[in-house]
Amino acid sequence: MLSERELAFIALYKDSYPRIHKFVHRRIDNSELAEELTADVFRIAWQKWDGSPGMEISWLVGVARNVIGNAYRGRERQRALQERLEALSAADTASDNGNPQVESALMSLREKDRDVLQLAYWEELTIAEIAKVLQISQSAAKVRLHRAREALRSLLPSLCASIDQKVGA
Repeated sequence: MLSERELAFIALYKDSYPRIHKFVHRRIDNSELAEELTADVFRIAWQKWDGSPGMEISWLVGVARNVIGNAYRGRERQRALQERLEALSAADTASDNGNPQVESALMSLREKDRDVLQLAYWEELTIAEIAKVLQISQSAAKVRLHRAREALRSLLPSLCASIDQKVGA
């Protein structure tokens, strides 16, 4: 059986979700991300709500603005990280005359796959360090690295076999 607080929050959610989602979606031109950010708004509302009646839509919109701001800042941090990694990669390539096949394969990967591979192999970071840099859990970092390796492996099967042997993956 649901408590009064839970029932009141469910009612608030049903009444407010469409407005908050529209507010977020107008500012984030990505349906999937808008849904995720709207869910974050209501997660925060649940955590902060003391159960008193009258949580206003204006408070939820304020929370939504903060959540959107955090998403934009996170995207800017990600972009800055990518630029830094590209600069480091370019410097490494210039100094070692890297393998053009590997460079081409890396550039054809998704940005997030390329990032995690560069953090693991160029920067020689541990899973824990990668998780901190990307602001994700260690298990998520491990999964991302595994998926990125698989994507690279599919592009360069013979080269990746020798790399995996050296790294012990």
